Amino acid sequence: MAEFKIVLSDPETGRSYKVDATGPAAGALVGRHIGDEIDGGVLGFAGYKIRITGASDRTGIPARRDLPGPARRRLLLARGVGFHPIREGERRRKSVRGNEISADIVQINAVVAQRGAKPLEEYFNRPEAASE
Repeated sequence: MAEFKIVLSDPETGRSYKVDATGPAAGALVGRHIGDEIDGGVLGFAGYKIRITGASDRTGIPARRDLPGPARRRLLLARGVGFHPIREGERRRKSVRGNEISADIVQINAVVAQRGAKPLEEYFNRPEAASE
């Protein structure tokens, strides 16, 4: 069964939260694509809509939004996700993954697209937040 670490970013507060998805929650993410919006209730966030913005596999290879399917491929890149040129005009062959979430993915990056009634901070018991 697939297990994912989800890094959920809240653009309103500027905070990020780590969510571990196992079992049915992880199964609901398999087959989704980068850019898809999912119901936050699957992850335990009632009323929230969450947009998948990226992913990476166990070796750190990133997923690209413009590459279909879940497979890993070696592409000649000039810019974009998975490539940081050193010289102007440089191109290099790099390994990247497709935009589909599969069991090979370990980390999923996501952002809050629509907020629920309860703030995200209430879902995460943070003792240092209570003392601030």
